[in-house]
Amino acid sequence: MPGVDARDAVTDLLELLAAGAPAEDLSAVAARAGLAGADLAAVERAVSSALRVRRRLVSHRRREAELVALFDTAGDLARLRDTDAVLRSIVHRARMLLGVDVSYLTLNDERAGKTHMRVTDGSVSALFQQVQLGMGEGLGGLVAQTSRPYATRDYFADPRFHHTDPIDSSVADEGLAAILGVPLTSGGRVTGVLYAADRTPRDFSPDEVALLSSLADHAAIAIDTARLLDSTRAAVADLNAANATISGHVSALRQAAEAHDKLMDLVLRGGDVDSVARALASVLGGAIAVHDADGAVLARVGDAAGPFPVDASGRAELVDGSWVCAVQAGPEVLGSLVLSGCAELQDADRRFFERAGVVTALLLLLRRSVAAAEDEVRGELLSDLLTAPDRNPAGLLARASRLGVDLSAPHAVLVCSAPDVSRRRLAGVATRYGGLVGIHADQVVVVTPQGPSPGQVAAELGTALDAPVTVGAGAPAAGVAALVAAHDEAARCVRALLALGRAGTGAALADLGFVGLLLGSDRSPTAYVEATLGPVLAYDARRGTDLLATLDAYFTAGSNLTRAKDLLHVHVNTVVQRLDRIATLLGADWQAPERALEIQLALRLHRLAG
Repeated sequence: MPGVDARDAVTDLLELLAAGAPAEDLSAVAARAGLAGADLAAVERAVSSALRVRRRLVSHRRREAELVALFDTAGDLARLRDTDAVLRSIVHRARMLLGVDVSYLTLNDERAGKTHMRVTDGSVSALFQQVQLGMGEGLGGLVAQTSRPYATRDYFADPRFHHTDPIDSSVADEGLAAILGVPLTSGGRVTGVLYAADRTPRDFSPDEVALLSSLADHAAIAIDTARLLDSTRAAVADLNAANATISGHVSALRQAAEAHDKLMDLVLRGGDVDSVARALASVLGGAIAVHDADGAVLARVGDAAGPFPVDASGRAELVDGSWVCAVQAGPEVLGSLVLSGCAELQDADRRFFERAGVVTALLLLLRRSVAAAEDEVRGELLSDLLTAPDRNPAGLLARASRLGVDLSAPHAVLVCSAPDVSRRRLAGVATRYGGLVGIHADQVVVVTPQGPSPGQVAAELGTALDAPVTVGAGAPAAGVAALVAAHDEAARCVRALLALGRAGTGAALADLGFVGLLLGSDRSPTAYVEATLGPVLAYDARRGTDLLATLDAYFTAGSNLTRAKDLLHVHVNTVVQRLDRIATLLGADWQAPERALEIQLALRLHRLAG
């Protein structure tokens, strides 16, 4: 039967995905199913979904490989013994991760005014491997002049670079077309360039530029460390007679190496920005603050000053009595490090402080990559939950479970509105409440285990964003259908709060009195009566009294005691005493206009219900 063939095709697709088959094999399933007489439209939809899943898996595998490579590179630096071996490893990883034909690294010789090839990977041309360039020539010359990455889709057709015969001949002999170059910087100077190149024209994405820049930073550290070790050995040889000076210098270097190893160990053991800040404060003996690009504090140890403007050169500078160093990945400034309480820094301590900026940048990049991947997955799940809940409810529950979210347990659904803040920024801050957070219908939606009240959430988000945030909450719900209904209720609640002039507050429909009754899709009149008149009803039931009739007569008489006692056929003092009891049960503000309106509505509903 055609239905059976379609299911067989889906089974084949799942098996191919599990085996990591190429996209061509997945596409071939539709052709085979068509020949077998299956429902071709259904099979093609399944193939399309399978291809999307495969692209997502490939993306995650690539990102995982990038993170592993960065950690492995950090490990190589921590065990640095052979500079050339570390550089060869970095160049090889650049070629593998970017999927290019050739990767290579050049270093500048300022004394000779030349740039020479240091390491290549994937090169087949002897001429290319031995090329020497003049300073400022070719794509690398532009990178060195501007200290910024540059990429070209087709090198020979690009007029931005100073083309020379030695460069063009070697590039042609290697057969290269597309080239990306990023600078290696040390002490604010460009000391070399790390390249990735293909033999066919192609464009390089921003993620590829950032990844190659991170690897270039590691290469610069390796070269800088090697030069530092070389200068140390020379100093020991030259100053052998000055034992005290040598001992002090070696001690300083040992402290710097230990501190550097400590930072690397923190990274390898999964340490965070707080751990780096504590390590810096311990080694340098001052107060440390880590700020993001917007100046917000990411970590603080002691009473550190800041934030301050930073120099994108990567060097530490003294600003208003505090040392400041940029935290950057390539040309992108991710934040800053501030050291207070240390007016003077020895060279080793200063280098350590600058290296801490590189380590912090690595941690922030890793955190950004992981957070972006997780937020994307959670946001897609939330969008599918609210837009197509009936398509595959069991699948939605399973996807949430893989993210550590049990949607079969009660969750609160919050809809947040903040016109003065970008929705992406609001969603980022709202992730503090866990669960699922995303943007749906131009509003930020939070599905979170029951925790703070909507009023508390509105106050906390408003404080964090320094702008009013209005939060509407649906009734706690469990399961796909109930969560969708709770979202609709929360959206109506937000609109009601804004219409009532209560922007910047949070509430559920149950908190809005009769307005909530009118807007709620499943609010019961009986529940409203109970919530409004419950204490009076319970008192009458226990004592056998009829305070409810007195309350009804009082409002029927237009709040006139004399007319009310005539309706009840009792003395006016009896009416006063009963009203005092009602005030005790309902609160002293029961006659305030808003409360009185709600009580009269509840009395009318109670009467209509018999």
